[in-house]
Amino acid sequence: MLVKANHAGRRSFLRKLTAFGGVAAAPSVIHAQASRAAAAPGILPDYVRTQSYKSLKQSSYDKTGGNGDRWPIQPGQTQEVFQAKGPGMISHIWFTISAQSANHLKEIVIRMYWNGIPAPSVESPIGDFFGLNLGEYVIYESAYLACSPGRSLNCYFAMPYRTAARITVTNEGKQNVGAFYSNIDYMDLPSLPEDALYFHASYRQASPNKPVAGPDGKDVLNPDGRNNYVYAETRGRGHLMGVTLGVHQNNEFWMGEGDDMIFVDDESKPLIVGTGSEDYFLGSWNFGGRDGARAFSHHMYGAQYIQLPERTGGRYLCYRWHGDNPVTFTRYLKHTMEHGHSNNRGDNFYSCCYWYQTEPHTGLPPLPPAPDRVPVLRAMPGPGGVQTSG
Repeated sequence: MLVKANHAGRRSFLRKLTAFGGVAAAPSVIHAQASRAAAAPGILPDYVRTQSYKSLKQSSYDKTGGNGDRWPIQPGQTQEVFQAKGPGMISHIWFTISAQSANHLKEIVIRMYWNGIPAPSVESPIGDFFGLNLGEYVIYESAYLACSPGRSLNCYFAMPYRTAARITVTNEGKQNVGAFYSNIDYMDLPSLPEDALYFHASYRQASPNKPVAGPDGKDVLNPDGRNNYVYAETRGRGHLMGVTLGVHQNNEFWMGEGDDMIFVDDESKPLIVGTGSEDYFLGSWNFGGRDGARAFSHHMYGAQYIQLPERTGGRYLCYRWHGDNPVTFTRYLKHTMEHGHSNNRGDNFYSCCYWYQTEPHTGLPPLPPAPDRVPVLRAMPGPGGVQTSG
């Protein structure tokens, strides 16, 4: 007992001296403290720790050593821009394009394939995939997608694969793509965690949406989202990361007030219901109204392009990311939004939805023909947007 008491007393005495600066701590104490500090979560950022991957890039560089660092793509031609054997992960994609057609952002289609499966897990017009859903270049920056001056397209979604990955671009237009530049950064990995999920992205459009009205012309109550615009629908387990949306107004007045409704593991009713389109995209009050609307782009949300707000022919680009709180599903997901309050408007919607799930393919809906993907005004009378042409 006396020995233990003496040892305890010496330890107590040493701690007191160290705390008051009376003596330097023993090397073993310093080492132990440093080890605990290094092991504590959040003390050191990940990039100062030893990494186990190999950094690589695949690009369109000129293999002869010249300066022809690009691919021409003829009408109907598919160009493979990435091919790798796994395990690995794509960390960043950069493209820039010179093409004859003014509609090339709608005509070029990007597809991604995981683990050698012949059906794509990503399929979208290239502009829509990068948040340019109306087929025009707009400079903006967000957490996962960006468009820079000089018309460069950037994507920072992580895309893991276990055995193989392949990315293609196809020119579905009638004119040449004179130069397609590509840089894709990726990692060779020793393995992937069992719970690593596969990246998916799906394009959809309604040109126009079909407005819904009751026999007396009044709005029809819409508690179940039956006639909503659908961003994506899939079965399996995973989580939703967000959407990009382009709106081309076919009528006067505010195009929003459409509640977001997300169905999670239950096809009969939405689990998540919001308060309006501009609220889902984390703006408010019509983004500023008919005469005061202002474009904005932030880390997780934005309306990076607004032209002729609340007027026939008005155009909006919007995005919303759920990176702070991905919407999880275990069996089923359907992400939807009303087109106008209770689906009373008939505007054109063009969207791309992004999510992760356990299986690297879910059966994406077929793309409309390239000419039908280009926004065209559909004449509509009245605030309800009853279709009269198109």
